[in-house]
Amino acid sequence: MNISFEKTFDNLITAVLVLNTRFEVQYANQATLSFLKTGRKQLYGNIVDDFVLFSSLDKTRFRAALEHHENFSENEVEFCLLDESILLFDIGVTYIINEEQDLLLIEAKHIDQQKRISKENQQAAQQHAAKELVRGLAHEIKNPLGGIRGAAQLLAMELSSPEKKEYTQMIIKQSDRLRELVDRLLGPNSLPQFTWQNIHIPIEAVFQLVKLDNHYNINIVRDYDPSIPDVYIDANMIQQAVLNIVKNAMQALHDAQSKLPKIKIKTRVARHQVILGKKVPLCAVIYIYDNGPGVPKALRDTLFYPMVSSKQSGSGLGLSIAQTLIEHHNGKIELESRKGRTEFAIFLPITKHGETA
Repeated sequence: MNISFEKTFDNLITAVLVLNTRFEVQYANQATLSFLKTGRKQLYGNIVDDFVLFSSLDKTRFRAALEHHENFSENEVEFCLLDESILLFDIGVTYIINEEQDLLLIEAKHIDQQKRISKENQQAAQQHAAKELVRGLAHEIKNPLGGIRGAAQLLAMELSSPEKKEYTQMIIKQSDRLRELVDRLLGPNSLPQFTWQNIHIPIEAVFQLVKLDNHYNINIVRDYDPSIPDVYIDANMIQQAVLNIVKNAMQALHDAQSKLPKIKIKTRVARHQVILGKKVPLCAVIYIYDNGPGVPKALRDTLFYPMVSSKQSGSGLGLSIAQTLIEHHNGKIELESRKGRTEFAIFLPITKHGETA
């Protein structure tokens, strides 16, 4: 077989890549070059791993396809590129022989953004329902708590025995603790106080706080984009949201006893995002990375639900509260995780005048 790859595949919108038995790139069409943000001169003859930080695809399947002359496909494969952007593809791999060479022809169809939007909307609806259920239960718990505490106080006034008064004090103390937990479940009870702010002011406040409380000797680095315009935010809410995520990362690194633990806080501008079904032309984005064990796959879709935690000692409220605070700004939090790398991205919409949407 003698295939002219350029004539056959160059004009396709599907990314097409041809690899030899050493997994070196023999051909890439224009769609592939566009996704990888490189040129043929830089790509040809090199292994594709040089242009991808990681992918969720099991690489042993490529070797098996070559050895057994088999084809395979896999949906929703995740690729992290050198600029740390993450793309989803449906992949098809075909074994071919061209000019007596064993080759793999890889077709990668970029998953339409609508699929991601649909998933986000579905998750948002589920999270909203879960939060409303928890809030309803919290109110049902909170109502009798006042009666229990008041009765314990009245009983304490009638008791003369110090030993018995200790029991009433225990009831009062535990009632207060439960009331505090219920208040946290109900979320912030004050309205946002929006002002024009440099987004880095609340982030820097978080950095200073965790630097003083860094008992685990975690390397915490910053990478700020000074070109981000002032945004119309409640700085205290943004600070609390970022702090909750950073503390969550610190705890995960400590629990996993990660070697050379590291957290990176990065800010960038993102364009043409979709948040809660609305197109947003410009966003300020706060990225929080850690090199810990990753979020268990079973928890990823429910991680922002109240009382959900991957840690035995966690309350499961920190991330739920963070999401509520960001929702007050019409923003969203995205999670990407694998072993050795977890990324939270906080998107805050910006209008052309610098105010959040």
